[in-house]
Order: sequence, then structure tokens, then C-alpha cells
Amino acid sequence: MWPRCCRRRLPTPFTGTAWFWWSSIVPGPSGREGRVDVRKLAVDAKLASRRLAAATSTEKNQALLLMADALERRMVEVLQENVQDVAAGRKKPLSAVQIDTLLLDEHRLEVVTRELRTLASMPDPVGEVVRGWITTDGLRIEKRRVPFGVITVAYEARPSVTVDAAALCVKTGNAVILCGGVDSFASNRILTEVLTGAVLEAGLPRASVQFLASKDRADLAELLTQEDAVDLVVPRGGELARFVVENTHIPVITAAGGNCHVYVDRAAELNQALAIAINSKVARPGVPNAAETLLVHEAVAEAFLPRIIKELQDRKVKVYACELTRTILGELGHQLEEATDGHWASEFQAMEMAVKVVKSLAEAVEHIGRYGTGHSEAIVTRDLEASTRFVDEVDAATVYVNASTRFTEGAALGLGGEIGVSTQKLHARGPLSLRELTTVKYVITGSGHTR
Repeated sequence: MWPRCCRRRLPTPFTGTAWFWWSSIVPGPSGREGRVDVRKLAVDAKLASRRLAAATSTEKNQALLLMADALERRMVEVLQENVQDVAAGRKKPLSAVQIDTLLLDEHRLEVVTRELRTLASMPDPVGEVVRGWITTDGLRIEKRRVPFGVITVAYEARPSVTVDAAALCVKTGNAVILCGGVDSFASNRILTEVLTGAVLEAGLPRASVQFLASKDRADLAELLTQEDAVDLVVPRGGELARFVVENTHIPVITAAGGNCHVYVDRAAELNQALAIAINSKVARPGVPNAAETLLVHEAVAEAFLPRIIKELQDRKVKVYACELTRTILGELGHQLEEATDGHWASEFQAMEMAVKVVKSLAEAVEHIGRYGTGHSEAIVTRDLEASTRFVDEVDAATVYVNASTRFTEGAALGLGGEIGVSTQKLHARGPLSLRELTTVKYVITGSGHTR
């Protein structure tokens, strides 16, 4: 029997044409035949969340360790399914950067299993007393961390998110419904099968981790109507986040894309600036924390621009340059495409970068405020006053001083992984790690108190 809260008539599912990664691939159906039972998926998750909320830290950590063991044991199967996704992606064709996003290999799976074991060793935030006090009339008040309940995670073709989301949700006592992109469908399906087996082996409900096994655009839209069963939706990517926000009444934490900047200040150490700018752009250009625009103070432009442009071009990065950059570079500058407003606003997620010379720190901050997405912004400088101003004035989830933007992820920051990076300010901002996947309740203990 479904719980009372889940017995109601459903709103009509979305059947429009505006869609993100499924729009041009699978048209919406005219009927229900062959569709996933979204309602059952949501209700099963709600029931599982009640058991998870009461699970001990030992049970949850054991589930994560068993996930790591199972992934190692079934690595060949996982890689075989991923090969199918990659082959299909190449036929489309997806870009080299998109293929890299989609790709799993032995090394990447080893990193995933290592991070699972690290996560299992970290403190459980559930039950943590954030604050406690006693009122003047003797009431004992505790503000405790508790699970959200059911979290839906919708994401692009990045199969590692399947593991990250499942592990973080189980660790925090949340049931999760995974909605991965169609390009990684086979990979996500086998990964969920492996993870679910581990959850069952740990004595937790099968529905603790579920996969929306559908390429139909209407099924995710219907899941977004399940506000009595789903407690939170986390969409990754700007277009996807916009769709979710516009089509659900369920609370949403957006992990939107990143139009990130590196600003080379007049007081920058230029060798350091070169290394940071290159790493921020080329290490993994398809991820949200990759830099898309390089801002260079005019005082160091003549010394720095020839070096950085050559390094970018040697690494096959296409450069879009402002007029002043092209002028300073002379013959080399004439070979560069002139940057437009569209380039400044673009999250390329490719081997492309826009370059602009600015007259001041204030102009750099103004540019970031106009075009940035609030994800990751970096300054390279030896001037304490400049770095302090940048940190105080730039409005972003993560702000770097003399470091690459590539560190914006849970594992790199010592948080044990993350589902995504929130660029909003409520309920969480920055990496969505363990504590960010909990909410709070107030527990009040009296001794017969009345009012």
C-alpha cells in the first residue's frame, strides 16, 4: 500500500518540445505503452528513504565499501557497456571533449573506487548537532542534521556522476533517483545495477538507489511532478537547470554550468600565471570548472600575452581575442578571431578560450560580474590588497587566489566528493557534498512544559 501522502491524482506530464539532452534524439510518445512507471519509482524511493533515515553509520559505510568492491569485481562489464556508449557517441558525432566526458577507463574507475572508500571513512553528518542550548524556562533545544528524504539528480553524459550521487545520497541517508543523459545510458544502467546490488548486500532497500531507465523525454518531466514523494531535485548544467526550475514545484538546488575566469593582475608572477591559466583551460576543458575567459591587466599584457597565446595554440586551443589583445600581438594577433559579446558569455566546454586585456582590477571584476555564472573565479597576483578586493568583490561560489579553477570539486577540496557545484545561494552554495545533502530539524525536550 502506498503511503497516504502518495495517493493523489497526478498533474498532466509535460509533452512539449523544449528539451535539453534528449530533445533531438527521442520524441515524446503519444501514449503510456512501454514507458517507465515513474509513479512507482518515486513512491518506492520514498518508502526506502524512511529505512535509510534510520540506518546506522556502520550500515551506510558498509554499503559504500561494498559498492567499491562490486565496481572492482565487475569492472570489465562496466567498461564493455561504456564502450557501447562511446562508440554511439562517435557516430553522432560527439566532439573529442564530449567523448572524454563520456569515457570510463580502468584508471577512472580506480579513482572512483578509491573515492568511495575515502567517503566511507568520513564522518556521518546525519544526527550531528549543529547547535544546542537551554532556554530560560528549561527547554533543551537541539538543531540536528537529518536527510532530505528522496533526491532526484538529473545530469549530462558523465557516468561517474552516477556513482558519486548514489554514494553521497546513501551516506547521508537519502534515497536517490538517477536521471543520466541519453549518451551515457548503457553505462548508467550497468553502474546502477552494480550499486544496487551492493546496497542490497548491505541490508538496505533496493530502492535506495534507482535509475530512470528511459530515453523518453516525458518520463523525467513526469518525475518532476512527484512533489509528494521527491524532496529535492539537483540538475547539473545550465539548460537542464532552467528546464527543471520552470517545470517543477519541488525544491531545486541548481548545479549550473561554469563560465569561469582567470584574471592575471598587474602584480602577478607571470610564470605562475602561465601555469595556472593553462591548467585551468586545458586539463579537462569539458568540465564546469574549466576556465573559459582569460583577463590580463594591461600593465603585463605585452610581456604575458605572447607567451600565453603561444602555449594555448601549441595545445590546439582556439583563441578569441579582444581588439587590444590583437593589436599588442601584432602579426600573431591578426591571425586570431576577434572576440564578440557572445564569446564572453560562452561556456565553451571545448578547447576554446576568450582573451581580454583590462585596464584595472575594477574592470576585471565588472567583466566577471556581467558574464560569469558564479561558479569559479581566479586571480593571480602577489598584491595582498588586490587579492583581498577580488575575493570580497567577485560574487561566485568559489574564488581562488594563485590557484587553478580546476579544484572546484568535492574530492579535490577534501569534502569526499560532490553531486555538483551549486551556483545559487539557497540552501547551499559551492560543492554539494555531505553536509549540503542534509537539512535540519529542531528537537525540543522538556519536562512537562506547557505554554
